[in-house]
Amino acid sequence: MDRDLSDAVAHIGPVNLADHERLARERLPAPAWAYLDGDAADGLTRRDNEAAWQRLRLWPRVLRPLAGGHTRCSLLGRTWPSPLLIAPTALHRLAHPDGEAASALAAGVLGAGYVLSTLSSLPLEDVARVFLPEPQRGPLWFQLYWQPDRGLVAELLQRAEAAGFEAIVLTVDAPCQGVRDAERRSGFTLPAGVVAAHLHGRAALPIEVPPGGSQLFDGLLRHAPAWADIAWLRGHTRLPLLLKGVLHPADARQAAALGVDGLIVSNHGGRVLDTTPATADALPLIADALAAAAGPAPVLLVDGGIRRGTDVLKALALGAQAVLVGRPVLHGLAVGGAQGVAHVLRLLRDEFEAAMALTGCATLADIDRRLLAP
Repeated sequence: MDRDLSDAVAHIGPVNLADHERLARERLPAPAWAYLDGDAADGLTRRDNEAAWQRLRLWPRVLRPLAGGHTRCSLLGRTWPSPLLIAPTALHRLAHPDGEAASALAAGVLGAGYVLSTLSSLPLEDVARVFLPEPQRGPLWFQLYWQPDRGLVAELLQRAEAAGFEAIVLTVDAPCQGVRDAERRSGFTLPAGVVAAHLHGRAALPIEVPPGGSQLFDGLLRHAPAWADIAWLRGHTRLPLLLKGVLHPADARQAAALGVDGLIVSNHGGRVLDTTPATADALPLIADALAAAAGPAPVLLVDGGIRRGTDVLKALALGAQAVLVGRPVLHGLAVGGAQGVAHVLRLLRDEFEAAMALTGCATLADIDRRLLAP
């Protein structure tokens, strides 16, 4: 970090999400940083996610009636104060001892949604008890990584329903782990006391690989989810189902034809496959594909590289109805626990409101592609 900037941040405190990132990097052990903030291969997709939002230009509008404006968002039967959700990210206790409980408390108080990861370091019931009582809270969703043991999948679905979760988010873009060089160089291993709470102590199913076969294709991927599994999943939960990790319009059309309730345009934050399109570039293609499809369109969300309130505005202009934020939440958590996460969410919401006002938008209904300069 530039020394003058470092001194200013240390004296005044973080004033934007980039400041939180700088402080978090200074405070976290190198292996934890490599895991929590890492990316796949050369990090090209991760960097392009941010750059793609920055490439878009906004048309300001003037003298528009703005009194009484608001950022309220409605999705899947819930209305909450802003179109912000915390994205599912693993093992929050690597960033702070309070882990996902701190992140959930901040989201609940700030009126944001929360999507809890299968790989959370606290049980889903504990997180729900923190989040659900907040009167202004957003939606509470459970992110599912498909498991080779369908009995475990069914158990997680039942636990999520019983705990009060309101939707299931199936991650579909990570049938195997990406090539994460920084994480491997760091020698990352889980520190004592930090575990993936929902999978800890579960015996792995034996995977037999035939002689000369591929450990990946003949082993792990034999248990990866496929389109046919969507019907099984729908049959084992009464909750709405969203698919996270859709980038190709053809996949969006197929998901819509299967009647899924929502899609999250995502490239996993650049952590799985490097050199994929940035989500800001994929989003309008997905939105157009859904608009042209027959029948009711799934709700549409996006994540990846959102670091400013202007990015939130651009995402909604391109067709998203809400956005998810991942790494910045972990940065805020590392910097200040629940207060740090709350500050990250507050900064984004304040910047988003300012961007709406300066482009003449009083409500989310005013936001469309006409705000974007050609």
